[in-house]
Amino acid sequence: MLHGTNVLAKRMYNNKKVIVVLPAYNAALTLEKTYKEIPFDIVDEVILCDDASSDDTAVLAKSIGIKHVIVHEKNKGYGGNQKSLYNKALELGGDVVIMLHPDYQYTPQLIPVMVHIIADGLYPVVLASRILGKGALHGGMPLYKYIANRLLTFTQNVLVNHKLSEYHTGYRAFGREVLMGINYNSNSDDFVFDNEMLSQIIYGGYEIAEVTCPTKYFEEASSINFKRSVKYGLGVLRVSFNHFLQRIGLLKLDMYKKP
Repeated sequence: MLHGTNVLAKRMYNNKKVIVVLPAYNAALTLEKTYKEIPFDIVDEVILCDDASSDDTAVLAKSIGIKHVIVHEKNKGYGGNQKSLYNKALELGGDVVIMLHPDYQYTPQLIPVMVHIIADGLYPVVLASRILGKGALHGGMPLYKYIANRLLTFTQNVLVNHKLSEYHTGYRAFGREVLMGINYNSNSDDFVFDNEMLSQIIYGGYEIAEVTCPTKYFEEASSINFKRSVKYGLGVLRVSFNHFLQRIGLLKLDMYKKP
């Protein structure tokens, strides 16, 4: 029996509908491996968005049992992919929404922990941190990325007046009230979307939990190159300075308005 074929027979955890969203781009080599490890005793639905892949990601997704497959005819970017996923998850009535990359860089085995934290009312947002502990370097994170991560995170914590071990993980879980309460559709369609979203969450006063997450770096796992990393880093600094200016009242940006 394919994983997910009995999803409808499962009941919600703590009366909360749990949805996993998969932002996919050329993920055919790792999608099935990732999908098979999703714990369907707690997950009610899976949504995949194929951002105009050149491989057969969308076809494979349907063949392994993913019922909700969104296909972008033109590439909308990592942020644009997430917008489609969160909008669909809210449309389907998701109460707890977990973003998991289908490149198998993050383990689906942390999903139950992340769901429990939100569904039991402990925190409305959970980040799976590669930096807590020694998982990042042990998992093969390039040294320059690790150093950049630490420097950016320190700067961000100072500017946004918060304290996280990292702002750059791609493994996140949100309560419905958070997605409904921030204007994520106004954010960038590029990779800096993730940081804009965290900035909105922090500015909105939502508390964030972090759990330690092992990670894997290998050839098939998605990763941006050095040039894109520099662009991303500059974007992160822009978001952080804008947050600071918004926080002290010198700016009034639309991204911080309630949707």
